[in-house]
Amino acid sequence: MSDTPYIVSARKYRPSTFKSVVGQDNLTKTLKNAIDTGRLAQAYLFCGSRGVGKTSCARIFAKTINCLSPTEDGEACGVCDSCRAIDEGNSFNLIELDAASNNSVDNMRNLTDQVNIPPAVGKYRVFIIDEVHMLSSAAFNAFLKTLEEPPKYVIFILATTEKHKVIPTILSRCQIYDFKRITIQDMVSHLQYVAESEGIEADTASLNVIARKADGAMRDALSIFDQVAASSMGHITYEKTLSSLNVLDYEYYFKLIDAFIEGNVPEALMLYKAIRDNGFDTLFFLNGLASHIRDLMVAYSPKTVSLLEVADDISRRYIEQARRLPVDWLYAALKILNDCDYKYRTASNKQILAELTLVRLSQLLNPPTPPFDRVDSDVIPLRGIATPPQQKKTAAQSVQHEHTVKPAVQPDMKPDDNRAEVSGSEENHNPDPTQVVDTEIQGVTRKRTSKLREGATTRSSVSSIRLSDIDNTDAEDSELTLKREPVTLDRFKEVWQQFIGQNPQQQILISAMRKSEPIPDGDENFKVIVDHPAERQAFENAMQQMLSFFRPLLNNDYITITAIVDTSKEVTKQLPPHELLQDMISKNEALAEFLSGADMEIV
Repeated sequence: MSDTPYIVSARKYRPSTFKSVVGQDNLTKTLKNAIDTGRLAQAYLFCGSRGVGKTSCARIFAKTINCLSPTEDGEACGVCDSCRAIDEGNSFNLIELDAASNNSVDNMRNLTDQVNIPPAVGKYRVFIIDEVHMLSSAAFNAFLKTLEEPPKYVIFILATTEKHKVIPTILSRCQIYDFKRITIQDMVSHLQYVAESEGIEADTASLNVIARKADGAMRDALSIFDQVAASSMGHITYEKTLSSLNVLDYEYYFKLIDAFIEGNVPEALMLYKAIRDNGFDTLFFLNGLASHIRDLMVAYSPKTVSLLEVADDISRRYIEQARRLPVDWLYAALKILNDCDYKYRTASNKQILAELTLVRLSQLLNPPTPPFDRVDSDVIPLRGIATPPQQKKTAAQSVQHEHTVKPAVQPDMKPDDNRAEVSGSEENHNPDPTQVVDTEIQGVTRKRTSKLREGATTRSSVSSIRLSDIDNTDAEDSELTLKREPVTLDRFKEVWQQFIGQNPQQQILISAMRKSEPIPDGDENFKVIVDHPAERQAFENAMQQMLSFFRPLLNNDYITITAIVDTSKEVTKQLPPHELLQDMISKNEALAEFLSGADMEIV
């Protein structure tokens, strides 16, 4: 073990000149130009996320304006007394204050006292206040006057990660510099420089993973680099980086997209199981999958491929896989994953939600054959979904639907006889209405007991199968048409009272129902006049429950209920006690005479 004390990379490779600042070229150029021209402001505000160089740039700025022999390109020399004092942290010209722990009025008064002391060496005294948004309101106000009119030798540099918390009167007195997040490419380049300086072997793919994990913060990237270098004994590889940081490999996402393209649901579910077995959180996995599909979307067009923040070899894989998918699939997949993310936090079974999402993604390019497609399809009307009468299929239209009907195998029949086609003439000879129907859907044969709808024909080819073609033995269960019996007001009020009696726990709703009378509004709509918007909201929240209760009892699937707030009623104004008493006196002569005789007055 070496006797030299170890210094973490975030401190060892902290920039000491404007040139060494990573990823902030435009900002550092502006600061250098201001120094060269002598156009220095009295106060600066450096804003940006963590680890992007705000405090480092403030120190470099203070060192440069106090340097006794600056270089030709406007940088601090780093060797004069002023530069060395600042680098060593014992300069009287640089005062740093942490506003998180010094946020009181007294701290601001101490700062004001120090402002009055001129510099002994150099031209300026620089006060750096870090996390300035943590100052209290009183401290901000105590600081305002000093910030607005400081001595000519004083410069304030305020740094914050939350500019919106700084009061406007402070913002108006500062020049504001917004630091941007450091890009993946800039971080990878700097990490390569650090690795070469430290004699550490590291491939580009592993450094790219570290940069993505840092999320735009150079300080975080250097800290993660030290962690991975320690765990890999100075030989950083892609696999060791994934293992050390517990990062989900790109390969899982590329394999998942291949499974989606092939419509391979079992493969997608097994990949999800492998990811869970490796200890990854389901929401983390789903968000990573959404990010992967987003990268495929930007890789789809040459104009947006530059938005990919990955290594060149990974970028080529994104482009190749994106070419295998229609762009509409990418949009639909992102919509499905966004819906899953929205429902995830309230889902009682999160694993089922994730697996259902993977199934839907696998079926986007290979949708299932009806009637096993989505329940919200317009093609298949399901029980309980109100379908306008004009959209119901007639018997003549249902005759045209194609399906395969295979009669049950009889003992005296050969297997090949099952392929005999049932013709229209055979149907006229009153065949057995109960038959075994084999429906072949995507290579899967399913049997069900059913009877033919009267007038329906059968064919040997299976191009499509609709629910309206096949009836179960129970005629009532197979009926898909919605009920529409006439409803009288008296009968509706009877069901109204039944609902009140069975739902006493819904207090606001039941109270409104008891004091309101339903009024017919057309053949199948009833309206209710309520006194308050809260009562209308109670009706709207329970509407699905009410319709499920009313429709079966009334034998009408088109019943609707509308709640309307009565705006004609005057709202009684709540009067103060003395005004209320005056109002009572004006309306009650006996009370007025009593108070007059008692020689009393209202106060």
